[in-house]
Amino acid sequence: MLGFSDPVADAISLLRPRTVVGPSLYATGEWGLHFDQFPHVRIGGLVRGSCWLVLDGHEPVLLQEGDTFMLGNPPPYVLASTPGARTRPAEQVWARAEDGSVRIGPEPEEDEQDLYLCVGHIAFDDGNATLLTDLLPPLVIVRAADPRGLELGQLITLLATEVEATAAGGPLVQSHLAQILLVHMLRAHAGRTDRPTGWLGALNEDGIGAALRAVHADIAHPWTLQELAEISHMSRSAFAQAFKSHVGVPPLDYLIRWRMNLARDALARGTLSISELARATGYQSESAFSTAFRRVVGSSPSTFRDQARKLTRADAPR
Repeated sequence: MLGFSDPVADAISLLRPRTVVGPSLYATGEWGLHFDQFPHVRIGGLVRGSCWLVLDGHEPVLLQEGDTFMLGNPPPYVLASTPGARTRPAEQVWARAEDGSVRIGPEPEEDEQDLYLCVGHIAFDDGNATLLTDLLPPLVIVRAADPRGLELGQLITLLATEVEATAAGGPLVQSHLAQILLVHMLRAHAGRTDRPTGWLGALNEDGIGAALRAVHADIAHPWTLQELAEISHMSRSAFAQAFKSHVGVPPLDYLIRWRMNLARDALARGTLSISELARATGYQSESAFSTAFRRVVGSSPSTFRDQARKLTRADAPR
């Protein structure tokens, strides 16, 4: 069976996240780093000290010790000691890192405190990246005093420690910690009163969330609107209206789109034949599956698979 039983786990698995955690930053005095535009997600937090985050098109935001931040498809931005500080490219500073850390400015005096910052980025497969990135605002901040702030601050501290440890298996541990951090940030974002639209926000709605989890738990089941409404303890009309209001598309449209997202991933990786994939996504025949796939994706399953294989061969090392 394709998928898991949790929409967040399903989405992140399908996105094939690739995580790179930058060196820890220690800074004193006046400093500023300019980060170029980056697709998908940047994530980070302050283990110690404070700094300003200046995102193009937004007011400067003061980040303090224990705060965690997430940037969705961020435009160019700056991290600095003050909003008007002179900046230099972050890439140049990271290039001179040693033992998992880099310093800007002199070592702090005994009565001084330096900044201690950990940042990283998470990239996804372009074909499915919009599943998540379309739901994210440019900036999500979880303050140290927020209900989830303590656990997020602990994750940032653990991640920063792991970066500097340079121990065996470090990149793997860093990748998993960054993905755990991402999930916690998504939970925090979805749980706010100004929660996002789309499936992420709908998970906190008891009825709609139950229907979403049921769909993800058994993608091959021939779901009907009536069945999903009953799971949500609503009438068909009330469920259909509430689902579209929260998720943005009708329930059965969501089901078809999710099936096709899974199908595209399986075809690209060559894990199932087209006939096996048809059954795994709830279609009684290969022709019915192919018709649905063409309608959503714009090409036949075989054409999509062949093109994916060509791209894989072109990208393979020679």
